[in-house]
Amino acid sequence: MLDIKFIRDNRALVEQSIQERGIKVSLERLLELADSRTTLIQELEQLRQQRKQLAKAQPSEDHRQKLGRQIKQKIATCEPELRDIERRYWQMLQQVPNILHPEVPRGTTDNNQQLRSWGEPRFADYMQDHVTLGNRLALFDFERGAKVSGAKFYYLKNDAVLLETALIRLALDYIAARGYQLHITPDVALQQVAQGLGYAPRGAESNSYLIEESQLCLVATSEITLGGLYAGEILESQQLPMRLGGLSHCFRREAGAAGQMGKGLYRVHQFTKVEMFVICRPENAEELHEEIVTIEEQIFQALQIPYRLLNMCSADLGAQHYRKFDIEAWMPSRASGGDWGEVTSASNCSDYQARRLKIRYRDRQGISYPYMLNGTAIATSRAMLALLENHQQPDGSITIPKALQSYCGFSSIKPRS
Repeated sequence: MLDIKFIRDNRALVEQSIQERGIKVSLERLLELADSRTTLIQELEQLRQQRKQLAKAQPSEDHRQKLGRQIKQKIATCEPELRDIERRYWQMLQQVPNILHPEVPRGTTDNNQQLRSWGEPRFADYMQDHVTLGNRLALFDFERGAKVSGAKFYYLKNDAVLLETALIRLALDYIAARGYQLHITPDVALQQVAQGLGYAPRGAESNSYLIEESQLCLVATSEITLGGLYAGEILESQQLPMRLGGLSHCFRREAGAAGQMGKGLYRVHQFTKVEMFVICRPENAEELHEEIVTIEEQIFQALQIPYRLLNMCSADLGAQHYRKFDIEAWMPSRASGGDWGEVTSASNCSDYQARRLKIRYRDRQGISYPYMLNGTAIATSRAMLALLENHQQPDGSITIPKALQSYCGFSSIKPRS
């Protein structure tokens, strides 16, 4: 979240960010609550000080009791009022989005800026969508997945199981070689941790599965569990930058997501993901953001999947994002004649998440909030979709890129007899 003093001092900038993201938050009401909160805190402090002074003074017993009752009544009135204002103040403060990087394109999705592309997108009459390919090659089962767990759950089978583990190992090896400390993270997190990262476990905008009779939710990404690792802690400057890698399942409700563009593996309720997460000094954030993007590009180049890199516009950014880049892979079955589909994102959240989680670092200048960044090394469901569709052959087989062959143990997937 943003510091209230920063909001006061930079109100026009924050108002602009709210407007350009299409979010409705009243800064005027927030600042009114902040003023009321400050006034009540000061009033309570004065009343408590008066009570202490009264205990030391030597007035008559009747006068002491009368003043004591008056102070006690005022405190009893102020405390619940302050609790109510505190609740509304913090709730509203957390709705204020991050400011925007100067180079973020302003506007709606049509304003996303393509920075570069790699590979040659292709489409041929023999190409089939990944669901048809997967059924014919006995790679997954959506029908029985829906029977057992509900729509948009699925079984991976046979070579697809080995292909998923190969994608995971490839991504883990890539990020480990670049200094990322590997973790297998919990698949659940406290709702307050998810909120700290900028995710909304509850409410109409929630994409989370809540665990009944608990304060837990299933994680939508290991960004949540990696980001929560150092909540409430003060790091030493020499520990930064801290590069963390996380392997986890991801669970998303995807409420209302349907139609051809979300078919099959593109939009599912559960998938496996390898995530990169960085905690760093503010002055190093731009360079490390580029590092994350470079790793993502190297992985998709190794998979020989054509892609394009986008600088995401203001309306496509979450409240926590200062800047975000997406990689969209070429998917031959998407739309008529093929189209692009998101496979990774890389986000700079500045100190927005660190403030909410109370993560700080200490150097010679004192204690400050670090910047936090995250990026997708591999989301196995969409990577598998793009791999199957781009590497299908006229005879119905799938060629496996060389970078994966040593991990999965085969060079192609062919129809089973």
